[in-house]
Amino acid sequence: MPTTKTKISNSDVKSLAQVLDQSEKIKDVMIECADDLSSVNVALKQRLANDVSSLGVENALQTSQSVEEKVQHAATQLSAVNQALGDEVIERQILEQRLETAQAQADESKHASLHDPLTGLPNRLLFYDRLEHGLAQANRHGWGLAVFFVDLDNFKIINDTLGHATGDHVLKTVALRLKETIRNDDTLCRHGGDEFLYLLLEVGDQEHIAVIADKIMAAIEAPKDPPELSSITIPSISASIGIAIFPKNGSSVEALIKSADEAMYKAKLAKENYVFA
Repeated sequence: MPTTKTKISNSDVKSLAQVLDQSEKIKDVMIECADDLSSVNVALKQRLANDVSSLGVENALQTSQSVEEKVQHAATQLSAVNQALGDEVIERQILEQRLETAQAQADESKHASLHDPLTGLPNRLLFYDRLEHGLAQANRHGWGLAVFFVDLDNFKIINDTLGHATGDHVLKTVALRLKETIRNDDTLCRHGGDEFLYLLLEVGDQEHIAVIADKIMAAIEAPKDPPELSSITIPSISASIGIAIFPKNGSSVEALIKSADEAMYKAKLAKENYVFA
């Protein structure tokens, strides 16, 4: 449900509440007028009782009593209207709360469908979408673009010997280290298992990309854990990285990821930190 509808509903409830407030003030004034007329009528009745021949006073009293009855009747009707307005305000507030809850649930569901539950990183679905968009922009503006395929070394051994809890901790640690290293406009995702993908937009030449690869590797191999995850001691971490460049190594999402994946395996076999496709 679009957020704009929620904003409009907020405005409607606020406007209705303002109308109700004004209406209540008018009702109070009418009640005061009715009370004043009632006091005047009492005085007229006393005067008429003392002067039975005063036809003008009698006519004035009749007119005033008639006006008093109309004002009291109008005040009663206005009170009923205000009650209905009050009920409507409550109903709209309840509806607004339900809309906000539904919007929050929809946002949470959308976020969950596009992010990895362990690391909080974008998942492959969101990464592929951003890579597709990045390719369209690169084609339109003549920009460079690179995809890093990052695979942790010896992760299976860590899982088998130290347990899955430590393995999960390693993955979260790597995710935090990488998030602190990448640029805001780029995208990092957990591709699955111990594999990560990194999309670099508007990159320069291969030398410039190599500098970024060195920073990524240094972040992965950092000796200290991020403060958020310092409660568990983990083994040293290393990785192998394959790098594919658009359009040299592919012009589609699938081609670039495949090229980067193949380069990663070459890096792992050669025991190199990273290899270009």
